[in-house]
Amino acid sequence: MSQSPDSADSSVLSAEPQRASSSAMGVWIALASSAAFGISGTFARGLFEAGWSPVAAVTARMAGAALVLAIPALLAMRGRWTLLRTNWVSILLFGLFGVGACQLCYFLAVQRLDVGVALLLEYLAPVLIVLVLWMRHKKRPSIATILGTLLALGGLIAVLDLTGTSKIDPIGVLWGLGAAVGLTVYFFISARVDGALPPIMLSAGGMAIGALAMVVVGAFGILPMEFSTGSGSFAGYETPWWLALTGLILIATVFSYTTGVMAARALGSKVASFISLTEVLFAVLWAWLLLAELPGPVQLLGGLLIVGGVVLVRIDELRSTRIK
Repeated sequence: MSQSPDSADSSVLSAEPQRASSSAMGVWIALASSAAFGISGTFARGLFEAGWSPVAAVTARMAGAALVLAIPALLAMRGRWTLLRTNWVSILLFGLFGVGACQLCYFLAVQRLDVGVALLLEYLAPVLIVLVLWMRHKKRPSIATILGTLLALGGLIAVLDLTGTSKIDPIGVLWGLGAAVGLTVYFFISARVDGALPPIMLSAGGMAIGALAMVVVGAFGILPMEFSTGSGSFAGYETPWWLALTGLILIATVFSYTTGVMAARALGSKVASFISLTEVLFAVLWAWLLLAELPGPVQLLGGLLIVGGVVLVRIDELRSTRIK
C-alpha cells in the first residue's frame, strides 16, 4: 500500500527534530572530548618533569588505555566479530596515525617548540581536511567555510598569544606538521569507519596498535624510551608520576578518544574537527585552574573567535545538508 502525501510529510517533519537532537548531542559530545583532550598537556608536563621521555609517555598512555577499554570493547563486540575483519584497515590506520603518530609527533614538537606553537601547528588539521575534501570532490569550499577557517585559525593565534617570544626550530615545526597529518587521519577514520563498529572497539584497537608501534620505536632505538618514578608538579605542589599517568590514561585518553569517535560519527569529520579547535581554549582554562596561569584578554577574545568560526562552519554544513 502506498503512503499518503500527508503521512509522508508528517514522517519527514517528525524526523527533523530527531536529526536536530542528534546533532545537538553530537556537539556536546565533541565539546566534552575537547575538554578532556585539553588537559593532556597538563598531565604530560608532570610526566616530563618526572623524567619520562615522549615515547615512554605515549606508550604508557596508549597501553593503559587499551587495557582499560579491553573488557568493555569485548562485551560490545559479542556476536559481531565479522566487523573486525571488515574494518581492520581502519583500525590499523587509526592506531598508527590517528593515535600513535599524532601524539608522538606532538610531544616531540613540544620538546623543541613552545607548547603554543606546537598546538597551532597540530591544529592546522581542519585546514588540511578542507583542502583534502576540496581536492577529492573537485569543489571549492563555500565562502562561509573559508571564512570560518580563517576566523578559527585567527582565534587560535589569539588564544595561544604568540607574542614573538617563541623560538622556532625547523625540526620541531616538522614534528608539529606531522601531528597535524595524524590528527587529520584521526578525524577521517573516525567519521568514515563502518558505523556498526562500536566506537569503544575502534578506540581500544587503535590504542593497542599504537602502543605496539611505540614499543617497536623504542626497542630499535629510533627514539629513547625512558621511564622514571620521580615526581612532577602542579601549581607548585609535588605530584607523583602515577597520578599524572592515571589522569593521562583515564581522562585525556580513554574518555577523550571514545567521545571523539562518537562526535565525528555524529557530525562528520569537518565539523567535528572544527569543534575540536576548542581544545586549545580548554587547555588554557585547565592551565588556569591547575597551574595558576590566568588567561589574558587576548586569549579570551581568541576563544570567542574560535567559537565564531565553529558556528559559521556548522551553519554552512547544515545549509549544505538541506540543499542536498
